[in-house]
Amino acid sequence: MKKIGQCLSLTLAAVLLLSACGQQPDTPQSTPEAERVTLEAAQQAYLEKVDVDYAYHLALQLEDIRSNENLGYRTAGSEAELATGDMLKAEMESIGLQNVTKDEFTLDTWTFEKAQLSFTDSTGAEYTAELGGYQTDFVTDGPEAFTIVDGGEGTEADLDGLDVTGKLVLIDINQRDNWWINYPAYEAHLRGAAAVIAVQDGGYGEVSDDALNAQDICGPADAPAFSMSRTDAEALRAALDENGEASVTLDAVSRVGMDGVSYNITGMIPGKDEDSMVLMSAHYDSYFAGFQDDNAAIALMLGIAKAIIDSGYQPEKTLVFCAMAAEEWGVSNTRYDWSTGAYNQIFRVHPDWVGKVVADINFELPAMNEGETDQIRTSYELKTFVEDFKESVPQVEGVFPEGIEVIVPTQTWSDDFSLSIAGVPSSVTALRGGFAQTHYHSQFDNRDTYSPEAFLFHHNMYGMLMLAYDRCAVSPLDFSTRLEALRASMDDTVLTEEQVSSLNAALDEAENAASAAWDKVSEINDSYRKALDSGDTAAADALIQESRETNAAVLSAFKYAEDAFVRLTWEDVSIFPHEHSQNNLLALNGAVEALERGDSATAIDEYLYAIDNNWYAYDWSRETFDYFTNYVLNQSDDRLMWGAGRVQGHEDLYDVIRSLLDKYGDTSADYTAELARLNDAVNNQTAMLAEQVDHEVQALAELTAQLIAISGE
Repeated sequence: MKKIGQCLSLTLAAVLLLSACGQQPDTPQSTPEAERVTLEAAQQAYLEKVDVDYAYHLALQLEDIRSNENLGYRTAGSEAELATGDMLKAEMESIGLQNVTKDEFTLDTWTFEKAQLSFTDSTGAEYTAELGGYQTDFVTDGPEAFTIVDGGEGTEADLDGLDVTGKLVLIDINQRDNWWINYPAYEAHLRGAAAVIAVQDGGYGEVSDDALNAQDICGPADAPAFSMSRTDAEALRAALDENGEASVTLDAVSRVGMDGVSYNITGMIPGKDEDSMVLMSAHYDSYFAGFQDDNAAIALMLGIAKAIIDSGYQPEKTLVFCAMAAEEWGVSNTRYDWSTGAYNQIFRVHPDWVGKVVADINFELPAMNEGETDQIRTSYELKTFVEDFKESVPQVEGVFPEGIEVIVPTQTWSDDFSLSIAGVPSSVTALRGGFAQTHYHSQFDNRDTYSPEAFLFHHNMYGMLMLAYDRCAVSPLDFSTRLEALRASMDDTVLTEEQVSSLNAALDEAENAASAAWDKVSEINDSYRKALDSGDTAAADALIQESRETNAAVLSAFKYAEDAFVRLTWEDVSIFPHEHSQNNLLALNGAVEALERGDSATAIDEYLYAIDNNWYAYDWSRETFDYFTNYVLNQSDDRLMWGAGRVQGHEDLYDVIRSLLDKYGDTSADYTAELARLNDAVNNQTAMLAEQVDHEVQALAELTAQLIAISGE
């Protein structure tokens, strides 16, 4: 059995025994033994200095800088974002962080100043609705007159027969269950509409009929969109004439600029080992007030930094705190338009961090009390360490009574994904479902959602975790978790017997190597922790020097695993390479079987929508479908950022789907042509699957070799 090692004691009692440290030495070799204290002592000193009130009031202070006077908004490259960056730089310096820098990067900018739509309601009174914004260009010269038309859901069928040229198009949308805002916005744009006014019909903003919403646009800046509440939409629809139209005025300023600049703000607590780092991150752009997303996260990060500094702790590694700009959006007209600040920081501004950062802790929505368990999402390889660590986190009364759940892997929904694929093992406070559907990206994400108990719990947990990472000589990565997940993802109803056998054989070798590598990493980290805890400075420093190559090899293997095994679906979900064609074949085979018995309804309703992005073929014109397919397949990597090379092709079934929709339910129809195309697709995906499996087998062999080099066995 493999040995489960760790870098810290796991008993609750150990967490509560801590004290402060002395002055930082000039070099590791000159460190007086009295200055090295136990992890438990360091954590206790930290816990005693946690000041949740400081962090809470900092979160509130962030609300004061805004682009839209009425709604908030602090968006990519806007004056509000730049001013907030300056404020955070000053705050980092004031709490004692060192080497504070503004790290400049290029991005597309968005400033949303206002959008107000006025009309005469059904009672004859003047009615003004405050609108939310999307990252598109629309600027009026004061209030301008428009005709607005009810466009249903804005689909191709809904807009057929409507004259929308130069008009505003009112639509209902559910972005969680149906489609993203870029599809109806672009469909209306193709027909000459001035803009789309989107009303949330479930999925997001469910907390109140007064809720507005904002998401990333994933589309071009010249297909404008705004958000309207259900309450205002009801009043507007009551005022429409018999043709479903009304005269309105719109006063709006929403500007997108290409190739502007913004800044990630970075501060440090220098460590004894300058060649190794622990990173903590959160983003400071926001929609509306953005209390949870992400003001409280920035405040949590700086609250942790302040408590560590105030405790007198002198870290072994350099502790880095990075407030990242432009997480919500930052590149126009790409599917991968968010996490712009993080992607730039690790790929363009500080690629030198890769190989130095043993772990990153990223924050999202950290001050809300929702559910019985807390959740942390990590890179596969950090799960074992975090599972062990979580037992040491002290309970806070009134929050998360069932403890902490560790989820893998990192996903594209937050900055940690960009960091992970660059080669930085990462984790994030997980976005829980209820809040996402109700308050997220609405004006109801405000201080009323604040839970001081959850905020305290996360101050305790993540500060302790940062110090635990600091006491690891080697990044604590267990590769068996990823390998187990790869094995579990194999479907032997699709994969051939030979493919299953080849993958299983390669996985057996890799898992043995991963177990031996984890034993080695655990042994080094246990020895390092014991040396530090006992005050044996010479032994601790010697272990750091002796383990540098091992740490570099572990992080290099992690980077290789991310490069080799992380791919994306057309819905931006992280998968293993073979899952792309495996999942397509499951759906294709089901569709073929249904059509062979003349059942087009089952083919349409249960199978074809699940293949790549073909669900969009059901409701959108060929032009819209092609536009949002081609901008993934045929755009330069600098615009695709973290999505570049992760999608493994596209099976275009638009014409088949449209033909089957015309024949829907007709058991006597001739499906020869459709079956021929679907069988071609089966052959395409079968060939791709063979390539993907071959790639995985070869990649597993290479990873095995790297893991064997780590363990020396």
